[in-house]
Amino acid sequence: MSIAIIDYGSGNLRSAEKAFARCAPHRTVHVTCDPDTIATADHIVLPGVGAFGDCAEGLRAIDGLQAALDARVTRDGRPFLGICVGMQLMCATGTERGRHEGLAWVAGSVDALDVASPHKVPHMGWNGLNLRGEHCVLDGLDGENFYFVHGYAAHPEDPAMIAAEADYGGPFVASLARDNMIGTQFHPEKSQAAGLKLIENFVNWKP
Repeated sequence: MSIAIIDYGSGNLRSAEKAFARCAPHRTVHVTCDPDTIATADHIVLPGVGAFGDCAEGLRAIDGLQAALDARVTRDGRPFLGICVGMQLMCATGTERGRHEGLAWVAGSVDALDVASPHKVPHMGWNGLNLRGEHCVLDGLDGENFYFVHGYAAHPEDPAMIAAEADYGGPFVASLARDNMIGTQFHPEKSQAAGLKLIENFVNWKP
């Protein structure tokens, strides 16, 4: 059993690798951009920090990477976790510094946070999670605090894909989910016990 953490030049890979190795000690954790390794991985993790367009460009710059992700996640149905910009890339488009194409696994866009005064953007800090329904990966985590660093948020066309929200001068999407895919706007690898619980739930998830 193996977990592939995608290395495409964006993301806190060392923290993610350590967290997944701790939560899945009997599984092999690969930090990789190799399509052949991704093709045999049991779970796929796409981290991401920075601007949506830069991350999308970095992903597409690696030969065969997007095709490997599409095949393993959408065709083979392997469990997928997108973290921060990795979740945003699940959407069709992002509007940070222009309009950019995402993976288009979720119809919708990623747009600037619209927050009420005195809240400032980017949003950096801890916020409680408000679940919108039941999901195995988020089981036991309603109301728990997670660590966020972002200035943009996802807006899916289908509200049923919102697995959880948080509030920062108004509600925003904290987690997206559909089929075998889930994304978190927050960083579970930086969110202490609650984050480790989410990672444990994910590595044991069999959608």
